[in-house]
Amino acid sequence: MRILFNSAIVAALAMGAAFALAPDAFAASCCGGGSSSSLILPKFAKSMIDISVDSEKYYGYWDKDGKYLTDPPGSDLRQYRLNLGYARRLASRWQASLVVPVVRNQNKYANSNSENSGVGDTVISLWYETFDDVLCLWKVKKLSDLKPAIYLGTSLTTPTGVSPYDGVSSSFDVTGRGLYRLDASLLMDKTIYPWNVSLLYSYGIHFERPVNREYGSYVEPYQKDAGDRSLMTLSGGYTHFMESMNTLTGTLAYSDLKENSGTINGDSDPATGLRKRSVAFTLAFSSFDKDWIYKLNYNHAIQQDNWGESFPVTDIVTVGVTHVFR
Repeated sequence: MRILFNSAIVAALAMGAAFALAPDAFAASCCGGGSSSSLILPKFAKSMIDISVDSEKYYGYWDKDGKYLTDPPGSDLRQYRLNLGYARRLASRWQASLVVPVVRNQNKYANSNSENSGVGDTVISLWYETFDDVLCLWKVKKLSDLKPAIYLGTSLTTPTGVSPYDGVSSSFDVTGRGLYRLDASLLMDKTIYPWNVSLLYSYGIHFERPVNREYGSYVEPYQKDAGDRSLMTLSGGYTHFMESMNTLTGTLAYSDLKENSGTINGDSDPATGLRKRSVAFTLAFSSFDKDWIYKLNYNHAIQQDNWGESFPVTDIVTVGVTHVFR
């Protein structure tokens, strides 16, 4: 059980707490409507505060062969996250952001009950905008009007949470992964009102670390490294303009997350590696001046074979609010 839920809960935290891996929870597009996939400032905005709450419920897991398996009868596994995000413009094309999650685990598995809370892994990001003007428009008049807003980003996930390599006795008690990870990301976003589409691709590498204990017990020291991982999220949406010129945007998204097998002392670790494919729907309400954005997101993992590997099957509901400072 430790191996399964080490992978399951730790990997799920990596999905939820690291905003770059959550399909629609945090962002505003370059025109400020709120439909893309990362904590990104709208063009010309000075700073932004983002607060969201995730409620994640587990419905079994996929084994290493992609077979969907349910948890024992009576199990009830849940994780809640309060995500505190802040983004600030550094220059006309540069911006940085910080996301700190606060995690609460509340789990019942067979005859085992566990509750705990703590800070999760913190993510620091830097983004570069390849464009100078807002690229959202109402009508295509020439070929160049189809040019998307392109962002190039890098993010560092720092192990500020409690990991299996700290003084915890169960995988149910972890709030972080215990590893540094550096991601490079490409985000393309295009809005031709009332439609929008975006594509996010991210590739990350973990940094090897020494380990001398697992779940509170000291072990013979070894070097631990998780495998490289990639994320692709494709989303499309429609914006409805109200008489007040407030907007309501609905977005559908598909995400594919994959992580290769890790290593122990340089040798492949067969107990690691994972994959999760999921779909999501986001409803975002934006004020007329787009200074306030309210979001409701539902991320759903398909409870069938071959939609994931070595990963929990979860549904995540996210409620959030963003305030943009001009």
